[in-house]
Amino acid sequence: MDGIQASLLITDDDRDFRESLGELLARRGFETVLAENGEEAVEIVRKRPIHLLMIDMHMPRLSGLETLATLRNLSLVIPSILMSAQLDDAIMAKAKELDALRVLAKPFSGKTITATVCEILFDRYGWVIQTAHPR
Repeated sequence: MDGIQASLLITDDDRDFRESLGELLARRGFETVLAENGEEAVEIVRKRPIHLLMIDMHMPRLSGLETLATLRNLSLVIPSILMSAQLDDAIMAKAKELDALRVLAKPFSGKTITATVCEILFDRYGWVIQTAHPR
């Protein structure tokens, strides 16, 4: 991946989680953009290129699934990872219907999220990501 830094949008209403995940991925060489809710995520996606959206399922205003549906309705389809501490079959089915590439149960390890992000960026863009080792 020459000259391009993958831009990751992390959307979660839990500030500590959002900032910790953003810091972890930034230390691994990704550009991280943070949003605290689905509405903010939609506005960011409309204004700048985002290569991968990581979004929490359960948030006020727009849930993760509602945000994915809104982006689809705006023809803004972005590779996405839906994250949730409370998953069930209905959420999994709807995530698949909305083309979420992965659904991750919280909590997950830094190694798991980094590997998932790298896998999606390779599958979607052909980018081989050499992540920096965390400090």
